[in-house]
Amino acid sequence: MALTDLAIRQAKPQDKPYQLADGDALYLEVTPAGGKRWLFRYRFNGKPGKLALGKYPAVSLADAREKATEARKLLAAGTNPGEAKKAAKVAAKEASANAFEAIAREWHERQLPRWTPDHARRVLESLEADAFPDLGKVPVTELTAPQILAAVRKIESRGAVEAAGRVLQRISAVTRYAIQTGRAESNPASDLAGALTAVKAEKSPRPTPQRSARVLPPPRCGQCV
Repeated sequence: MALTDLAIRQAKPQDKPYQLADGDALYLEVTPAGGKRWLFRYRFNGKPGKLALGKYPAVSLADAREKATEARKLLAAGTNPGEAKKAAKVAAKEASANAFEAIAREWHERQLPRWTPDHARRVLESLEADAFPDLGKVPVTELTAPQILAAVRKIESRGAVEAAGRVLQRISAVTRYAIQTGRAESNPASDLAGALTAVKAEKSPRPTPQRSARVLPPPRCGQCV
């Protein structure tokens, strides 16, 4: 019989691990310590395999059944679900290492010898506040100019036009560093020149006659003090 949430919750630990079958090769394993995890058993090219689908209750009964269904689809397509899971983990790890935030923090660390502590703090705080929330988890190879523009325009919308320009410059520096270290091939931030609101330069007042009056040097006199 198929499992129910009630049966899963009531399953008690025993001296040895045991399994409760849900059907179609999906099982719940209960450990002596009381832990519960989902397993999917399969055969690929005649060899047995076992795929861990997660722990209960983080992975619910419905979630486990959905994951088992996806594994069956992979098998039907001629793919080993265990190997597919390993490949997905490797890809996720690489994506995390190449995420914009990871590279930005590495870039920031490299600049510390050149910067004052106060400037280094301001740079990192600006990225943490205005770049990482929208761009931090995006692999640097997948960053696009519209994504970056949307992030810096949020800063503009606060009226912080100069801050938006500085953050854009820092994003560009990070992506340029990614290119230099072989983790990106293009810098989409460089395509945004002129996209932000220009900062109006304040005009200096015209010199008045008093301001422009020539100041004469003191007389050369041996008796002057």
